[in-house]
Amino acid sequence: MAKMSPARQTIINVAEQLLEDAGTAYTTTGAVSDEILSALKFVFKAPLLPALVIVDHREVTTITCPSGRKMYQVVGSSGTPYICLPSSYYCSCPSYRYSVLLRDEHLMCKHVIAMKLAVGMGVSKQQEVTDQEMTTLLKSLE
Repeated sequence: MAKMSPARQTIINVAEQLLEDAGTAYTTTGAVSDEILSALKFVFKAPLLPALVIVDHREVTTITCPSGRKMYQVVGSSGTPYICLPSSYYCSCPSYRYSVLLRDEHLMCKHVIAMKLAVGMGVSKQQEVTDQEMTTLLKSLE
């Protein structure tokens, strides 16, 4: 994998901090300030609004299994469920491959932004699966 430039790493660090701030604000006050939303919009651009809609519709599910593995299922605007991995910015959606990896237009796709916001805000649904079901889900990733 290519080494990330210092500038890109700085932007990702800022983005992670803003996502954390949004989660903290929501869990303590029940709302995210306009200041944080503006900063998120500046960093994430076009994918932010659809991500907020996904969070508002409670379309993020945390999937866990007895062995401790965790992944997220995020239902997109088309109704298609995508898998996001918590330790990276990976998503199984076409936008991740095209806009994030290939064209480098966005830091994250809307599903990953929604996942990070929903988890930070404590509004993710929970689903427990068996280790075998988790393995099957992981094998299905492209």
